[in-house]
Amino acid sequence: MTTPPARDYDPTPSPPLAAEATERLARVSTATLTSVLLKLGIRTPFMRRVRPVAMGRRLVGKAYTLRYVPMREDLDGDALEGRFDNLANAQRVAVEHVGPGDVMVIDAREQVDAGTIGNILVTRMRVRGAAGIVTDGSFRDAAGIAAVGLPAYSAGTHAATNVTIHHPVDVQRPVACGGVAVYPGDAIVGDDDGVIVVPRHLVEESAARAIEQERRERFILARISGGASIIGTYPPDATTLAAYGEAGASGEA
Repeated sequence: MTTPPARDYDPTPSPPLAAEATERLARVSTATLTSVLLKLGIRTPFMRRVRPVAMGRRLVGKAYTLRYVPMREDLDGDALEGRFDNLANAQRVAVEHVGPGDVMVIDAREQVDAGTIGNILVTRMRVRGAAGIVTDGSFRDAAGIAAVGLPAYSAGTHAATNVTIHHPVDVQRPVACGGVAVYPGDAIVGDDDGVIVVPRHLVEESAARAIEQERRERFILARISGGASIIGTYPPDATTLAAYGEAGASGEA
């Protein structure tokens, strides 16, 4: 029998994101958000090698973090034999605390040689109202996870259970996922390109700027499609911007 260290973290979810900002983030692309965040000083918000398990699903929510460290036999002997303490195991604690609007973000150290979670636990998260799940490791039962219906992103798939290489150590603390720092409560946005992290204090400004950028880019695309040169159009010069203003920037992203 192994005895893990006592829990020293608070698994309470972060406060909800502002409803208007969440709705706006659901209407813009991760590509647009990378451009917006670059202008706000954030250079690397896009997770590397993290891809959707099912295309065509949009992900927007607040980060609920789970961190794995390498498995160690003296701590994980029970789990290696299939025995889990649902009240002490950090992964199980996270699954039972994740709530509406939460995106579970799993720091797996970009190790893909075992799954990080399977479809049964993801189903429990869906029932609890989670918005999605992201890991820079692998999914186990990837087809089953896709069938659950939650937007889900991973760096790979692997049939082995997580405990063969991972030990869940804590939740709701800063983590790294796909090379990006993620703090509890940050906005997580995903589309078919991948996943981006929007720092919580920049969420409302980023959402507003992204909506405006996509309105402007629709106007520019229409001009390019109509035969205009990119010179003076993309990026827009004063004449193009004046024409955009006169057009009333109609339409929504």
